[in-house]
Order: sequence, then C-alpha cells, then structure tokens
Amino acid sequence: MNELLGERIRDLRSAKHLTQEQMAEGIGVSRQKYARIENGTNQITLDVLTRIAGLLDVTVGDITRVLDESPAVAYRAGSGSASSEMILDMLDLFYANKHLYGKLQQKAELLQDSKETVCITAEGKR
Repeated sequence: MNELLGERIRDLRSAKHLTQEQMAEGIGVSRQKYARIENGTNQITLDVLTRIAGLLDVTVGDITRVLDESPAVAYRAGSGSASSEMILDMLDLFYANKHLYGKLQQKAELLQDSKETVCITAEGKR
C-alpha cells in the first residue's frame, strides 16, 4: 500500500516539476524522510498526506485513488507461478483449438470439393 501511494505521489510531483527537496521543505520534513515516503518504506500519516495533497494542489482522494485500482493490477500481475501456469495452459488450449479448427476447415473444403466433383461426374454420365 505504501509503495502504491509513494509511486502516485512521485508521479504527481514529477507532473508539477517539483524536486524532492521542494516537497520536503513544503511539508516540513527532511528530504530523506520524504524520499522514504515516495519509496514506500515510511508509513504515511493522514496529516502528511493532507500536506502533500495541498502542496501538489490535488485532493487526498486524488492520491489515494491508486489504492482502489490495485486489485485489478495485482490480479493481472498474478501471484506467482500458479498464475503463470494457468495462463500457459490457456494459451496451449487456445492454439490446440485453433489447430483443430484449421483441420476441420480443410476437411470441410475437401468434402465440399468432392461433392462438387460427384455432381459434375454424375451430370456427365447422363
């Protein structure tokens, strides 16, 4: 959670073209403490978050919005090898079905061609 908030704060700060030093001075903390906030290693209090939001001219909700988006991101990122295995199995199944579909199309075309040949041959014998 702290990492997500720190990354969001860093993005907002960069968009405003502010340095870490300027942010630290503006919210009344050392540059090192501010850097730890952006890195996600420091807990961020509501008071500090409010001061950061004021300095960046955004709302606290604008910063914390990233927390609402995290489940979708975490799901896409997967939780390890089990997720990767499932994706690989799905890809294998997709390509197997694609290959089978291609073979069925070829057989259907051959069958259609042989029906046309039979019809032409039958017409010729009359």
